[in-house]
Amino acid sequence: MQRDIEKRSRKAGKLKIKADWKWITSIFGITIGISATMSLLSNEVLSEGGLLLSFGVLLLIILIGVVFDIIGVAVTAADEKPFHSMAAKKMPEATEAIRLLRKAERVSSFCNDVVGDICGVISGSASAVIAAQAVIGMPTVLSRAVQLLMSALVAGITVGGKAFGKSIAMSNSTAIIHTAARLIYSVKSAPKRLMRLIRHK
Repeated sequence: MQRDIEKRSRKAGKLKIKADWKWITSIFGITIGISATMSLLSNEVLSEGGLLLSFGVLLLIILIGVVFDIIGVAVTAADEKPFHSMAAKKMPEATEAIRLLRKAERVSSFCNDVVGDICGVISGSASAVIAAQAVIGMPTVLSRAVQLLMSALVAGITVGGKAFGKSIAMSNSTAIIHTAARLIYSVKSAPKRLMRLIRHK
């Protein structure tokens, strides 16, 4: 009896690690693809554009990270029930919303970890490029101060934006997922609508 108890306690104490290697491999490839594309596009704009355009691109990158962070939080907080009611009313985006909620862990991982982290890394490198452009001709002490201020400003905007976004996501999770589902449905159904338009012509 004592031995059985000891065996059960040893089994209960073991850490079980079950990795979904298919998902891990897929997300690894997706991350590399998105990161490379965003880095290439941002570098092209930053190298060719002026300070104003470069700063606009930087803010856009931060905004993308914040928006996806909002979706990632909302998908873990939203309830399926309202979307079942929408599905009963034949609202096409309801199916997409339910699919998002049933895969909340993966959607949240993609939005927060993949897109969010990529935007964080790229915004950091973009801020360094912008600061390097801005300090040309400045004294060393002043140039270092500008670079430090730029990094701090980007970090503050990013963290503050995500903190503000999380509060919005928690209190408006259903509306956010509904909007995201409508957008996904619109993108998926666009080829069909285009084909119908061509046939009518």
